[in-house]
Amino acid sequence: MTTSPVLRRGQETDLPRVLALIQELAVYERAPEAVTNTLAMMQRDGFGPEPIFGFFVLESGDDLLGLALFYTAYSTWKGRMLYLEDLVVTEAARRGGYGRRLFEAVVAEAKRTGAQRMKWQVLDWNEPAINFYKKLGATLESDWLNGNLSAEDLAAYELKKEEKA
Repeated sequence: MTTSPVLRRGQETDLPRVLALIQELAVYERAPEAVTNTLAMMQRDGFGPEPIFGFFVLESGDDLLGLALFYTAYSTWKGRMLYLEDLVVTEAARRGGYGRRLFEAVVAEAKRTGAQRMKWQVLDWNEPAINFYKKLGATLESDWLNGNLSAEDLAAYELKKEEKA
């Protein structure tokens, strides 16, 4: 008799498997070289003196089948918001309802913390994910562009600022 995978809040001991799932997601999203996060950074940022993210995992025995990593953000228009950074289910476990279970856990967390909205991103070519979110009743916006400064951009910005002084 097979037991149903267990959904639970993530723990520090999960981080090596979480990082492996993040790397699997990066391969799927065609950017494996883009992951520069490390186990030490995740330990500091998730379980250090000032944790900035939380996560849920779905596990079956020793296997981590899925992950939903989130953090609190703030909207000047709406107030507290929960940002779903990544929702990933291993390729072998997809289409088993596990993504929905993880998503629902994050929705419950948003409600529990008094968030006024929940946000996330999805790549415009990722049709399975787009269809998944639409099926859950989510609104996907196309009128906002993402702005980013990488670590290199941040360093260069500081240099440019110093050069102008």
